[in-house]
Amino acid sequence: VILRRIPGMAGAQTSWFCVIGGATGDAQPDAVPSVQGTLPHFIQEPEDAYIVKSNPIKLRCRAVPALQIFFKCNGEWVHQNEHFSHEYKDLNTGLKVREVMINVSRQQVEDFHGPEDYWCLCVAWSHLGTSKSRKATVRIAYLRKNFEQDPQGKEVPINGMIVLHCRPPEGVPAAEVEWLKNEELVSSLTDDNIDTRADHNLIINEARLSDSGNYTCLASNIVAKRRSATATVIVFVNGGWSLWTEWSACNAPCGRGVQKRSRTCTNPAPLNGGAFCEGMSVQKITCNAPCPIDGGWNEWSQWTVCSSQCERQRTRECNSPIPRHRGKMCEGNSEATENCTDGLCTQSKRIEGSHFLCVSCVSGMESSNDVALYSGLGAGIITVAILVVAVMLYRKNHSEYGVDVIDSSALTGGFQSFNFKNTRQGNPLLLNSSMQPDLTVGRTYSTPLCFQDSTDKELFDPLPDIKVKVQSSFMVSLGVAERAEFHAKAPAETFPRDLSRDYCSTMDRRKKGLLTLNGPFSSCKEPLRTTGVFGHHGGRLVVPNTGVSLLVPHGSVAENMSWEMYMVINQGEASVQTLDSCEILLGPEVTYGPPGLDLFCPVAMTIAHCAEVDAENWNIQLKRRTQDSKWEEVMSVEEESTSCYCLMDSTSCHLLLDQPGSYALVGEPLTQAAIKRLKLAVFGTMEVGSMSYTLRVYCVDDTPHAFQGVVAAEKTRGGQLLEEPKMLPFRANTFSLQVSIQDVPQFLWSIKPFTTCQEFSFPQVWCSNQQPLYCAFSLERYSPVTAQLSCKISVRQVKGHEQILQVYTAVAESVPFFMQTDCTITSQTGPKAFKIPLSIRQRICATFDTANAKGKDWQLLAQKLHLDRNLGYFAKQRSPSAVILSLWEARHQDTSDLDSLASALEEIGKIHSKTSFSFLLMSTVIFLMGSS
Repeated sequence: VILRRIPGMAGAQTSWFCVIGGATGDAQPDAVPSVQGTLPHFIQEPEDAYIVKSNPIKLRCRAVPALQIFFKCNGEWVHQNEHFSHEYKDLNTGLKVREVMINVSRQQVEDFHGPEDYWCLCVAWSHLGTSKSRKATVRIAYLRKNFEQDPQGKEVPINGMIVLHCRPPEGVPAAEVEWLKNEELVSSLTDDNIDTRADHNLIINEARLSDSGNYTCLASNIVAKRRSATATVIVFVNGGWSLWTEWSACNAPCGRGVQKRSRTCTNPAPLNGGAFCEGMSVQKITCNAPCPIDGGWNEWSQWTVCSSQCERQRTRECNSPIPRHRGKMCEGNSEATENCTDGLCTQSKRIEGSHFLCVSCVSGMESSNDVALYSGLGAGIITVAILVVAVMLYRKNHSEYGVDVIDSSALTGGFQSFNFKNTRQGNPLLLNSSMQPDLTVGRTYSTPLCFQDSTDKELFDPLPDIKVKVQSSFMVSLGVAERAEFHAKAPAETFPRDLSRDYCSTMDRRKKGLLTLNGPFSSCKEPLRTTGVFGHHGGRLVVPNTGVSLLVPHGSVAENMSWEMYMVINQGEASVQTLDSCEILLGPEVTYGPPGLDLFCPVAMTIAHCAEVDAENWNIQLKRRTQDSKWEEVMSVEEESTSCYCLMDSTSCHLLLDQPGSYALVGEPLTQAAIKRLKLAVFGTMEVGSMSYTLRVYCVDDTPHAFQGVVAAEKTRGGQLLEEPKMLPFRANTFSLQVSIQDVPQFLWSIKPFTTCQEFSFPQVWCSNQQPLYCAFSLERYSPVTAQLSCKISVRQVKGHEQILQVYTAVAESVPFFMQTDCTITSQTGPKAFKIPLSIRQRICATFDTANAKGKDWQLLAQKLHLDRNLGYFAKQRSPSAVILSLWEARHQDTSDLDSLASALEEIGKIHSKTSFSFLLMSTVIFLMGSS
C-alpha cells in the first residue's frame, strides 16, 4: 500500500491519501508511474468559460505523467465524486495520459460571493510532486437590451466627414459591433473610405452621394444580438451656378434696348435638400443697337463720248450714304448705257477698212432729250406730293397715339435681380425692434385696425434692443422658382377635376375630423365680438388686430332712430364644415347684425384675405350662411351683381352689403398656379431652470386675424418673437411644406434627433382655414455659459418657394414677452369715424348725383376712383355717389390723407373746365388738400 500526503483535502479525516486500495475506490492510479523522475506536465489546461442561460459548462484537464488530477475552485477542493476521469495511452508517445472533467452550474456561480470571479484550476500528482494549471474563470454570459449610445442621423455636405457614434449594451463577454447600411454589412476591408474603429464608431472620411442611407449598429455576443435605432444619413449637395451665357443680342432692332445673360443652378444642381444658389439667375444691361442705314446713290457721272457703237455710258456709286448696320443696298444699276443718237441715226456700213461712222442728227437728239427731261421732272413732283399728303393724313389719324411706349426696364440699366423688397418699419412684435433684417416679399400689417386713443400707444411694447447684427435673409428668386421643374401635362381648364383626385378627398376627411393638424395648440375659440350703437350719423365697428371692420355710412339709419349693431368673427372648424371639398376659407367668417336691421343704404365690410388674386387661377366667391347652417353663394368676385358689391384688393376684400348675416370669402383653385399667402414667424422660449430652449415655427394664413391666434398662444407661453414675420407664396401644386433648422452651432447646442427637418402635408397647409400650424425644435445648450443662439429656419414648399428666417437672439431663463396694449376703442360714431368731412361728402354727392349733358357724373367719379366695375350696383342706389364714397372710405381706412380723392376730383374738374361744375369741384379739392 502506497500512501501520499495531500494537504488541505476537503472532506478528508486524515492527511494521507490511499493510492492503491482503500476507501477511495475508482480514484486509484496505477502502481507504476507513467514516466519516472518527472513532474506532471499539463497537455490541456482549463479554459475560461461562460454560462449561457442555465446550461452548465465543462472544465477539462489533461496531464502526463499523473497519478491523480483534482480540481480546486475558489480555493476549495472539488469533491472527488464530481470528477469524471479516465486514462488512455498516447499512440504517438506511448505515455499514459490522465484526463479529468468537472461540471460547473449557473447556481454554483451565482452562489459564490467573492472579490474575484468564480475560478477553477487543476492540481496533478506524480512521484516527484505536484503541478498546477492556470486559473480558468467561469462567468454568467448576458447582453443587455438598450444601447448606451445610439447613432444619430446626420445631414452632411458632399465630401464632408461622417462620424456615427455607437456604444453597445453592457454584456459578458463584451459585445462585438458591426455596422449595417440598408441592412447590408459595412466593412472597412472593402472600402478604404470607411473606418470602423475599436471604439465602435463608424467614420466615413469623405461623404459621397452613395453614402446616404439608413445605418444600424449591430452588437452581438454568445448570448444574443441587439440592433440600435436606425440613423438616417443624408449627403446633400448645395447648388452652384453655371458659367454665364454669352450676352444676348440687343432686343431692340434700332436704338435703346436690353441685353441679357443667364446662368443656371446646375453646377452642381442642388440634391437631397441642398441649398439653392443665392444671387441672380439673369443679368440685364442696356444697349444701343445701331439703326440700319440704307445705301444711297450719289450723282451720276458725265456721259462718256459717243462710242463707235453709237452708245455712251455714265456711272454712279452707292456711297451717299454707304449702307451700314444691315442697311439695304441701293436699288437699281450702277451703270447706264444709251444710244447716242436716240435711235435717229444708225451705224453705217464698213468703209475703208475697219472704220465705222455715225451720222449725227443733232436737232432730233436735242428735242428727244428735252421731252425725257421734262417728263421725269413732272413724274417726280407728282410722286413727292402724293407722299406728303399720305404722311399728313396718317399723322392726323394717329395723333392721339403719338406717344412712343417703351419698356421702362430697358432704361434702368445695370444688373437686375428678381428679388423685390418692400420698405418696412420697426415691428413692435419683434424682440429686437431696432434691428432691420431683410424682409423679402413680406407683408406686415403695420397699422392694426384699432382706433388709437390720444396717448398713441403701440400695439406691443418692444423689448430692449440687444444690438446684434442680423444677416439679411433671402427668398428664392424667380429664376429658382422656374427651376422647380413643374410641368403641367393637362390644360388649365381640366385642373379642378385632376385636383379633386389629388387632395379634395383629403380635405373632406380633414373636415370630418379624420385629419389631425401637425402642431395643434390650445387657443381661445370663443368668437371675437364687438358692438356699438349707431344713429343717423353712422360710424365704424372694428375687431382689433384682425383686418375686419364695418362702416355704417352717414344717413343709413333713419333720423331719431338708433340700432345696437354687432360684428362677430366665428372661430374654429365650424366655419368650414359645410364647404365644398375643394373650397377653402381665404379669410375669417364674419357675422354682422342684428338680423332685423333695416338701413337706407348698404354698409361697407372689410375682410382681410390670403389669396394672390388672379382670375385665371382662382374662383373666388362670397358666400352667406343660411338658417340651416348651409353655405349659399352670394356672388363671384369676377361677376357683376346688383345684390351686393365686392372689391378685391391685394390683401383685403371690401363688400357692400344690404342684408345682415354671416359672410365668408371662399376660394377654389382653378390651376396649380393658384397661390395662397402664408405668414411665417418663429418664437422662442427658455424653459425655467433647464438648459433647454424651444423654437416654434408657425405657418399661418397671411391675415391679421390668423396671426392674432399665434400671438395669443405665444403670449400665454411667454414666447419671444425672434425674427420679423415673412410671407411665403404657397402654390396649389399638391406638394408639402418642409421646415428645417440649419447652422446650429454644434459645439454649443444639441438638438433632439430626427427633428432637424419636419414636414406639413399639403392638405394640412392648404386647408388650414385660418387655423395656425406650427412645429417645434427643441435645443439644449451644453453649458449655462452659452448666452446666444444663432441659426436659420428654412421653410420651403417642395417644387415651390422658400423663405429663410434668421434667428440671432440672447438666451435668458426669464424674459418677458411683448405686452399687447388693449384696444379699448372698437367703435366710433359720428363725423370722427369718417375721413371725408360731412359737408364735403354732401357737396360731392349733390354735385355728382345730378345728370348733365355728358351723362351720370357719378360714373366719372367711379372711374377716377378706380371703382368703375359693376356699375349696375351703384345705379340702383338712391345716391350712387354716397355709396361710392363709402366704398372709398373702407378701402382707404388705413391711410391718413385724402390725396387720392382730391386728385380724382381735380382731374374731373379739368374735364369740365368751362362750367360752373368745375368751380364747385375746385373748391372741394382745395378744402380736401387743406384737410389732408
